[in-house]
Amino acid sequence: QVQLVESGGVLVQAGNSARLSCAASGRMFSSYHMGWFRQAPGKDREFVAAINWNGDSRYTADSVKGRFTISRDNAKNTMYLQMNSLKPEDTAVYYCAAHIKGRWGTVLPTDYGYWGQGTQVTVSS
Repeated sequence: QVQLVESGGVLVQAGNSARLSCAASGRMFSSYHMGWFRQAPGKDREFVAAINWNGDSRYTADSVKGRFTISRDNAKNTMYLQMNSLKPEDTAVYYCAAHIKGRWGTVLPTDYGYWGQGTQVTVSS
């Protein structure tokens, strides 16, 4: 098992950048593919990006492609989401989770588990 804690939530103006972190406890972090999701008020949880267990492969949603970058440091048991050129529509609670079933690159929240508590990102226009 792995326990996940997100941090780095911000209130920023559009066009600015922010970096989210997802710290993992437990010895199994490096064995999991990982993902970032987000959920805006009144909307379903949305896939943002995924990274495979050793960081060699990444998959990013079209809505953030070219602006967001996912990365991980297994030595630090931490995953990151670098967010550039933020837009008001990026406003949401951001969650990290471990891939627990299904194919690599799945975007279904039900294929992920061990969710963190989330961190709020608010982008003003």
